[in-house]
Amino acid sequence: MSGSSTVAKAIAVVAVPVIAAAWYARFFRPKQLRWGSDDSEVFADLPGDDFVQHPKMHSTRAVTIHATPDEVWPWLVQMGYGRAGFYSFDQSEKAAHDADPKRSRRILPEFQQLSVGDVIPWGEKNEGIPVRMLEAGSVLSLGGTMDASTGKFVGATAARPEDPVDVSWTFVLKPVGETSTRLITRTRVAYSSPMIGAAVRGFVEPGQYLMERKLLLGIKERAEAKSRAGAGSPNPMI
Repeated sequence: MSGSSTVAKAIAVVAVPVIAAAWYARFFRPKQLRWGSDDSEVFADLPGDDFVQHPKMHSTRAVTIHATPDEVWPWLVQMGYGRAGFYSFDQSEKAAHDADPKRSRRILPEFQQLSVGDVIPWGEKNEGIPVRMLEAGSVLSLGGTMDASTGKFVGATAARPEDPVDVSWTFVLKPVGETSTRLITRTRVAYSSPMIGAAVRGFVEPGQYLMERKLLLGIKERAEAKSRAGAGSPNPMI
């Protein structure tokens, strides 16, 4: 009996992760890669797509915000470490991105100036993701070439690293009528290493989904509250 029990446990140890991975790939992954978006958005060519020509990871997510693009835009440009954070989970934001949850609920005038070539910081020492395209009130595209060995983006004039990962992360604002906005995010990642592919599929994709979904909903909540406050709503943003 003990031998059979040991074999059963060994099979379970192998089978459970395999079944979980198969379930994720078959049912959860396709949905999370296009959360909130429709077919017209998923298959649309969006600004920033040309930065990564042949992506091996591609996601399109979206949310409707009852505020104008000009009212949503300030929340995008102030993202980053030491700035407004990424409107995600308050405690993790405070620890990882030096973001005061109360401060992240305000438009911060000191962080409203952003240009191509600037870096949206995600950690100390100005480590972060570069701005590659910016059309005020419409498009904010971030990304570049990352050195997989360091996890950092290399400069535009630097030599291409031995193990490159090309990334684009784009936010597109599309007006819906006169008072609402469709906020669409598009992520494209290209790499050659199978090990990087396994890491992207197993860890980066699920983590990015959780963070980005919360980010989109966080911007929606803040922009709508600010818009209501500007319209004289009894529920102004604190």
